[in-house]
Amino acid sequence: MNAKVSFQTLNRPKLVDDVVVQLQKKISSGEIQHGEKIPTEPELMEQFGVGRSTVREAVRVLVHAGLLEKKQGFGTYLIASPVIQEPLANRLRRAEILEVYEVRKMLELEIAKLAAERRDQEDLDQMRSHLEIRSQALEKGDTQAYLKADVDFHLSVAVASKNAVVIDLYRTFSAVLLDALHKLTNEQRDEHDPHVLFHENLYEAIKAKDGSAAVHWTMQNLEKTVTELKQIFNQE
Repeated sequence: MNAKVSFQTLNRPKLVDDVVVQLQKKISSGEIQHGEKIPTEPELMEQFGVGRSTVREAVRVLVHAGLLEKKQGFGTYLIASPVIQEPLANRLRRAEILEVYEVRKMLELEIAKLAAERRDQEDLDQMRSHLEIRSQALEKGDTQAYLKADVDFHLSVAVASKNAVVIDLYRTFSAVLLDALHKLTNEQRDEHDPHVLFHENLYEAIKAKDGSAAVHWTMQNLEKTVTELKQIFNQE
């Protein structure tokens, strides 16, 4: 057993997901080393404050994801050289919203630059269309349509990058981003800033093939959102 690993007792719903998240954080941080045995079921039950079935299901999720392996009669171990088999969308849904946005920031800054360099008129038409739908939805107070148009706009920017891998990655991100945006607007119904100016300026920068400006307005948009998220979760 790895005596140095400890976990927080859980008192919230979706216990399996919470156990998986805590275990995965210990793995990602290196507190559980590759090839090392994780705590036993009774130890995990005691530390998490959950039942055996919850622990078993959480371990099953990580075994299926390609992180853990069960050795009959010996226990469960972190795979020495893990190859993540879990779909990216599933992994993103278990991540904290701020973590998703940090990755989004890294991805979108390069996307904005490439889009400014490579966009064609069809790309611009798509972006303009999504911005208009977004604006109309805001005027009508149609949150569902607004959020969908917002994500569709950013996806159209990714399409303009003309990088097939980036586009596929961003499509995977889209559903998770939609969930995160729902969370943001639900928590701050009266305070959420839709960042209309940032989006319009990003569009104009891409239209002008100004990569530096496109990166700037992408940064402004995402940093503002991250600030709002930190306020929601009371993080400095």
